Amino acid sequence: MRINIINNCAGLDDAKIDSWKIYIDKLAVAFEERGYAKDIPLKIMEDTYATLTFVGEDEIRAVNEEQRGIDKVTDVLSFPIVDMNNGRLIDKTGGIDFELDEEGNEVLNLGDILINPDEAYSNADKYGHSIEREVAFLTAHSLLHLTGYDHIDSKDEKLMIKAQKELMSDIGLAVADEASELTDHLNDNIAYPAGSIAKHCGFISILGRPNVGKSTFINYITGMKVAIVSHKPQTTRTNIRSIYNTDESQIIFVDTPGVHKPGNKLGKIMVENSFTSAKNADAVLLIADSRFISPGATEKRLLELCREHNKKVVLAVNKSDEVSKESLLPMIASYSDLYDFTDIVPISAKTGDNVDVLLKVLEGLLPEGPRLYDSEYMTDQTERTIAAELIREQILHFVNQEIPHGTAVEIDSFEEQYEDNAKDEYDRKCVVIKATIICERDSHKAIIIGRGGQMIKRIGTSSRINIERLTGCKVYLELFVKVREDWKNNDTLLRSYGFRPEEDSDK
Repeated sequence: MRINIINNCAGLDDAKIDSWKIYIDKLAVAFEERGYAKDIPLKIMEDTYATLTFVGEDEIRAVNEEQRGIDKVTDVLSFPIVDMNNGRLIDKTGGIDFELDEEGNEVLNLGDILINPDEAYSNADKYGHSIEREVAFLTAHSLLHLTGYDHIDSKDEKLMIKAQKELMSDIGLAVADEASELTDHLNDNIAYPAGSIAKHCGFISILGRPNVGKSTFINYITGMKVAIVSHKPQTTRTNIRSIYNTDESQIIFVDTPGVHKPGNKLGKIMVENSFTSAKNADAVLLIADSRFISPGATEKRLLELCREHNKKVVLAVNKSDEVSKESLLPMIASYSDLYDFTDIVPISAKTGDNVDVLLKVLEGLLPEGPRLYDSEYMTDQTERTIAAELIREQILHFVNQEIPHGTAVEIDSFEEQYEDNAKDEYDRKCVVIKATIICERDSHKAIIIGRGGQMIKRIGTSSRINIERLTGCKVYLELFVKVREDWKNNDTLLRSYGFRPEEDSDK
């Protein structure tokens, strides 16, 4: 295979690219010889190419905004064309779509890679190695992405890290064992095992009123969809642990349900779990909406709880990109009158603005100690649990009024199927899921199913697409709807659906 290089970055010297090209060409050879694209025959690989373009900060920010909805400058982006998972074709019956070159020969385009040299230089300084090594690493990482390798699932990430190390070793730029050197877009997830000592390690409880942006913040820092997001309040129902790792720290964030006045036993459990999380945490992150100048009863109640337990609290003023800087001052003053905050940091959880500053502040509040999770983990939620939440997210999205908050999703079966010649757990070809949507009334059931089954079909299709991104393979999803009247006040049903007080969770 070959890697075509384009310089679209003003001020980047072509001579410098030539020095990088030596290693990029070696990567192409090593990638082909290693056979990472397992279902593409060697003869086809000889006529396979990828395009690597060096771009400036403005261009990569614009692509991030357009393609990912993130206003951020990143070091690298990759856009695969062939639909693969861990080097295997997802749809083997459909064959491969070829292009014709200028001479009329069939060639295979794996996709496009964008690298921002400024970020690459910054990474090289950060990790203390050469720019040649950093560019080669970003290219190796992206080539694997183009053939379906990923780091969303912990099992897939292990496979990807192993392949990256092999490629870097093949070209003479081996990645040291003590640091896998995954770059910023992987949240600095360096493979430190549970039990290894981190300079800062502990729990941060995230508190705030419903719909203030807690789940958006969690999804931003992990780089994956751990918590569902909706414009409707009370979206999160259980405490979700998300793990943020760096070289020196492991921060375990506990995303809690928004604190509100409960109207049933489910709501009571949600609020109690939020309070329990705060009491047991090393520190508290209170997220407030910058559009509301004065703290409400919810914030006052939360801060009173923190005062009772002598908690260190950091105030994050979210959605700061939606208001003027001048309007933040009276809000910060009104909150400061209520509590002696360790720090106050304006952020935008949506764009990531100032999130890095907030993370540094929180990191400094945690003591030295052993990591509680292997650094490859980004959440304690299983695929099964996240799949149920992704289905519920689509119910929130498509169904109006009060109906979504009267629903729950129960995964009846989660069956993993493997390739006939599977050698390990990574050779998963599909997941077959059967799930039941629980609602409170027959009239709600009819709305969820929709006329001619159109609504549940819409919910199922959107859910399946998101679950496939989670699992990295084909998903077959079958949905059912059942009525369980007043289930939100039924202790037995609440426990069977996974809703229980946090203090009961280990029983």
